[in-house]
Amino acid sequence: MADNDPGLTLERKRGSGVKLVYDLLRDEILDLKLAPGSAIDEVQLASRFGMSRTPIREALVRLAGEGLIETLPNRSTMVSNIDFLGMPAYFDALVLMYRVTTRLAAQHHRAEDLEIIREHQAEFTAAVEAQDALAMIATNAAFHSAIAAAGRNSYYAAFFDRLLGEGRRMLRLYYQSYEDRLPPRFVDEHEEIIAAIEARDVTAADRFGKAHGEQIVEQIGRLLTRNDRVDIDL
Repeated sequence: MADNDPGLTLERKRGSGVKLVYDLLRDEILDLKLAPGSAIDEVQLASRFGMSRTPIREALVRLAGEGLIETLPNRSTMVSNIDFLGMPAYFDALVLMYRVTTRLAAQHHRAEDLEIIREHQAEFTAAVEAQDALAMIATNAAFHSAIAAAGRNSYYAAFFDRLLGEGRRMLRLYYQSYEDRLPPRFVDEHEEIIAAIEARDVTAADRFGKAHGEQIVEQIGRLLTRNDRVDIDL
């Protein structure tokens, strides 16, 4: 099919429209600008973006596939709620997978794996310096996904990617607790993990992976249980 074919041009325009809607809504959901439980209206979105409902629906399908939105039995659509009741089980699985994937990477990585991991670490460092929370979330996930891939167990890697995806909004709360000024020690923790993997030190990799996961869990726990009530004299 020629590049000047009207059908191809239309398909490209629709594809770019889907990506635009998907990218903006995804960022708004992850940044908690669209609160959990808030309604998603296709008509309003079509008006907002100035396009038909077809690319809107395609973007929503992608977001639903990532668990960020859900369709209710009455066919209305809403931003998915955060499962706070399921958090203890989620955190147990998350810390375990930090340990497992880092251990396996120490055992099975190749030289090219370390290059990819370091590239993602450089991107994460830049995001931390820029205080760009959404970039921190994306680059942190890419960093740990690369470590999981270096472990050469596709089942663990896929499960860890799922956990990282499900926890993106919790990670946004985590960064908010630091006012998006993530302490440099968390960048240093990544460097310790890389060094342990490169040295094929499985014990150290396990220890650093465990500590890295646990400090995230502890900080989110403190955030959710802190007492910020104001005592007013009556």
